[in-house]
This record gives sequence, structure tokens and C-alpha cells, in this order.
Amino acid sequence: MSIIVHQFPCLSDNYGFLVRDDATGLAACIDTPEASVILRELAALGWKLDLILNTHWHPDHAGGNAEIKAATGATVVGPAEVERIGHAPDRIVAGGDQVMLGQTRFEVIESGGHTLGHVAFFDAADHVAFVGDTLFALGCGRLFEGTPQQMWDSLQRLAALPDDTRVYCAHEYTASNARFALSVDDNPALKARTGDIFAARERGEWTVPTTIGVEKATNPFLRAPQLAGRLGLTGAADHEAFAAVRAAKDSFKG
Repeated sequence: MSIIVHQFPCLSDNYGFLVRDDATGLAACIDTPEASVILRELAALGWKLDLILNTHWHPDHAGGNAEIKAATGATVVGPAEVERIGHAPDRIVAGGDQVMLGQTRFEVIESGGHTLGHVAFFDAADHVAFVGDTLFALGCGRLFEGTPQQMWDSLQRLAALPDDTRVYCAHEYTASNARFALSVDDNPALKARTGDIFAARERGEWTVPTTIGVEKATNPFLRAPQLAGRLGLTGAADHEAFAAVRAAKDSFKG
């Protein structure tokens, strides 16, 4: 049992992901940031689209649902909040559910905070997670709808996945995240990683996917409790330390 992940840029800084189950040849699209690009990539690959898996309702994640469904007949699967984009999913899922793509099983992980109903999709057999806008390389999503406690809990669910899990986040934000991370954390592992990131971006290379282990070691949002002292929050609860890091990023101008 295995999958192939095909990654490609969409819009200004999104990534699109097409996933193929080797056993059956069926494919899924993770979110629909740009329908025309996704359909072009499908055609070039010759893959049969069976599912659209939405992580949340934002237009740069679900805005292409209707066009791609009309072109392919794919079934739209996602949280109930996707209805806010204009059409309810064909199948509504939440944390604890499972979705089958051929013989590949995706576990649905509750990951609200960026939006209230945000979910991630985890293929435990292949150690692959599609996390939308909850976790980024060296970052996390803004709290447009949820609370710091909700987002911290969501990040902890993702951090509990195996360290070698490949994490496919939806945006190329890593260089700006790295500049912020260096402003709040003097972790030597972070310094080494950011040097590699800046060099990769200079060469025009992608920084996605990352891994759970790398993020646990270097991402300031996952390391928030260790940074509490630097932020003047000694003794703060973990979610309070996280809230302080998120607030600092929201106002960061670097």
C-alpha cells in the first residue's frame, strides 16, 4: 500500500496536492485553490479524480470545488463549514472519521483554530499528513475564528504524529516564518535550519513538505512553552505561551 503525492504551485503562494492510491489508481485533490491549474495537472498526469478533500472553507482552499466536481464527478468531502463557500460537501467529516481513497485510509484529525471546523487528513500507513492552514513550516495559521486554546490543542494533535510524518502545508510562507522565528528563539537547530531555508528560497526551491520531527525541534509555535521565559511569561500555561507567540507574529514587521 502506498501513495504518490504530486505537488504544484497555485495562486500567489498556495500549493496544490494531488494524491494517487497505487493499488487502485484513484486520485484525490487536497483542497481546490485554483481549479484551472488543478484540472491541467490532472490531465497531464492522466489520473482519475475520485475525491476532493477540503481542510476548511476559505476560498483559496474550497473555491474550486464546484468547477472541479463538474469536470470530474469527484465527491467533495470536508467539514460542514465548507457550505459557507456556496455548496455543502457531499460527505461531511469531523475529527475521528475516516476517508478511503481506494485502499488508502485517511484519518480525519480535528484541527480547528484557523477556522472553527478545520480538519487535517493523515495517512498513517505512509506517514503523510495534509494540514491545510493549521501548521506551516516554522509557523501556524492565524486565529481567524478559534481561540489560542483550540489552536494549541490542534497543534498538539499534529505534534503527536510520528516524527517522520511528511507534512504538506498549503502555503509557501517559510521564509517569512523563519525571520519571525529568529526574533523570538535562539535555538541552534533553528539557526541552522533558517540558513538552509533562505538559501533554498534564493534558488527558487520549495520548502514544503516538512516533517513533524523538524517542526517539533524548530517551530516557535510548537516550542512556545520553552519560549515562555524569553517572552516574560514564566509560569504561564502552555496555551498562554502559544497565544503570546501568535500575537508577536501577528504584529511582526520583519
